Amino acid sequence: MQISQVLAEMRALQARASAGIGTGGIAESSTAAAQPSDFANLLRGAVDHIATMQNQATSLADAYEAGDKSVDLTKVMLEVQKAGLAFRAMTEVRNKLVDAYQQVMNMSV
Repeated sequence: MQISQVLAEMRALQARASAGIGTGGIAESSTAAAQPSDFANLLRGAVDHIATMQNQATSLADAYEAGDKSVDLTKVMLEVQKAGLAFRAMTEVRNKLVDAYQQVMNMSV
């Protein structure tokens, strides 16, 4: 869920950047200044959320292993799988961002 929000925000930022190219003036510079912080905050929030998911899954697994009767095995397995899937999705997004950065850096000016 969080990864789709990251992708949607990236697309929105790309659309705003494409619309502002070549217009000049104050609006373009203020938009360019606002975009990196919005994207950075969004990315930081996604990473923090995934870390929280992993911590919750680990604590549930530890409680189950300790013999806590209130923790259900199916809930533990679901939380561990959700945390793992979210981490893999975040890794793929990171890989795409690094690839896009490398392509931009290899462009001739």
